[in-house]
Amino acid sequence: MMVELDIERPVPGGDMLARHEGRVVFVAGALPGERVRAVITKRRGAVAWALVRDVITASPDRRDVTSDPLCGGRTYAHIRYDRQLALKAEVIADAFRRIAKHALEQPVPVVASPETGYRLRARLHVDGASFGFYREGSHTVCAAGPTEQLTDATLAAVGRLHAALGRGAGVCTSLLVSEDTAGVARVVTCATRDGATLDPFLGMTLPEGLTGVVVQARKGEFIAAGSDQVVDHSASLPGVAMAARPAVTWARRGASFFQGNRFLVGALLDRVLAAASGRFVDLYAGVGLFAIPMAARGQSGLAVEGDPTSAGDLASNGEPYRDQLQTRAESVEAATTRALDVPPDVVVVDPPRTGLSAEVLTGLLRWRAPRIVYVSCDVPTLARDAQRLLADGYRLSSLEALDMFPNTPHVECVAVFDRT
Repeated sequence: MMVELDIERPVPGGDMLARHEGRVVFVAGALPGERVRAVITKRRGAVAWALVRDVITASPDRRDVTSDPLCGGRTYAHIRYDRQLALKAEVIADAFRRIAKHALEQPVPVVASPETGYRLRARLHVDGASFGFYREGSHTVCAAGPTEQLTDATLAAVGRLHAALGRGAGVCTSLLVSEDTAGVARVVTCATRDGATLDPFLGMTLPEGLTGVVVQARKGEFIAAGSDQVVDHSASLPGVAMAARPAVTWARRGASFFQGNRFLVGALLDRVLAAASGRFVDLYAGVGLFAIPMAARGQSGLAVEGDPTSAGDLASNGEPYRDQLQTRAESVEAATTRALDVPPDVVVVDPPRTGLSAEVLTGLLRWRAPRIVYVSCDVPTLARDAQRLLADGYRLSSLEALDMFPNTPHVECVAVFDRT
């Protein structure tokens, strides 16, 4: 069914909101203020979803798209970049108003990123002779190159590995690329299919452009060539360097979590360090992006990570600071059920897109920390959790966003809550 729609505003997830015959319509490929002709793709109750087919009245912020916007999640690619930042700020304000029941007094600043070559980590799916991202809402592999999220050097190196495996490339369901911010160290981790032979990796020569090839199989993980580690240095992280950023290193295996934007990871670190002083607890600590420099500058604290791979790297990275830093390899749910021997001055949380579970939020509120620094990659779940924090006596002291995922609808937020 084809309909004409007047586009009102952005909503989380990348669509724009319109209305048709009393029904809310979420429209992909549009911009606020536009009139478009769109095809309805799905209906559910009083809500419908649509895809733009023709633009009747175009926004001045519309630009040409040179690749499939559904490949790599680039659903904002048709929007001029400065307008993308403004729309993301609008989405944040709207979520806090509707979900957190809290009207923001000022527009949220959104730190810009270069639009190309920004990704430090990417999972590329393998489909016979090709590899790339999944197209949105499908398991169809699309070429990663045209999205420009990865550097040419990264794609060339992965291509050489794929070519070296030949017919054996089908052993891998995906290739997880992890590299340092400088793009010098680059490890690829192959997730193997059940029952697949590992013969293609035996005696492998390290392909040019890679520093390591790792294989994940049902019986465990092994290094096929090179090293399984990537090392980053705080001094080399791009961003607004603070005097308070100490000289530390983070060593991480390819499968460990690390922030994905090479240009903004330093700026994100600086924001958290500026807000997190005193005795700390770092939940969802990963490999210690925040906990390690806090300990290095003399703060005492606890860092908790539930993923075994990331937790192992966290423990190793924290070893030089063992007098100040305790690390735990356990779920955040388990950690927050216990009372702390010494109350923290600040708790840093960096949860997955699902936000804080009810159990974690209850335990966190029981600690009654004077300050919570909440790093979020999902605006609706941040707003949901903010509502409970505000109801329990915290106030929102500051809120800033960093565009870690340009041309997508996603944005990273740093929210600081202080107990009143």
